[in-house]
Amino acid sequence: MTVPRQPSSPDLPGPPEPDRDGARASKTEDRRHMIRRRWLTAIIIVLLIGVPAGYLVISANQSRNSGRDKEDKYSATGLTAGWPSKVQRRLYDVPVQPYSAEVAYYETNNWRTSRLYVQFLTSNEGLRRFLKQIGTTEDELKPDDITISKRDRKVVGWEFTGPGPWSGLTHDRKNPAPTQDVVVDRSNAQHPMVYVVSSTTP
Repeated sequence: MTVPRQPSSPDLPGPPEPDRDGARASKTEDRRHMIRRRWLTAIIIVLLIGVPAGYLVISANQSRNSGRDKEDKYSATGLTAGWPSKVQRRLYDVPVQPYSAEVAYYETNNWRTSRLYVQFLTSNEGLRRFLKQIGTTEDELKPDDITISKRDRKVVGWEFTGPGPWSGLTHDRKNPAPTQDVVVDRSNAQHPMVYVVSSTTP
């Protein structure tokens, strides 16, 4: 025999009804939290990507401007900022030393004589290596001897008028080997500036 279900008394507590206002507030709070989190993520991405990119752009512009300044500085004298090609360095026997600065060059050619004009800032050890590689030594450098002629100085705008001390040598060789006129400026005791005119007769 089955006992019929009795309706629940209205006085007894039933299952709780959903709090619509609380749910709405919770959803609003969750939405605000999500928006805030997205904004923070976007800001972090901008900082991580944008700031380094900005530095790269600034650095690139400074490097480009520096290169333009050098080009402008040397173009007025005929010199080209940068290293002579390997072929030029081998042909004229001008071994510009690694890690040199302020490197510039200019080449002239005619039916009688070809010349390569090169300047570079190096270390004392770099100067010793350079002289050894062309077949001479520091002992051959004569104080106050400007071995590069006025004509050659005029071609590239070199004016050896600074405080120095200056020294120079001429490394004479038989054709077809090139002859080098070298002038050294030691106004910076640790980093001599080297000027070379290497001439060869075809």
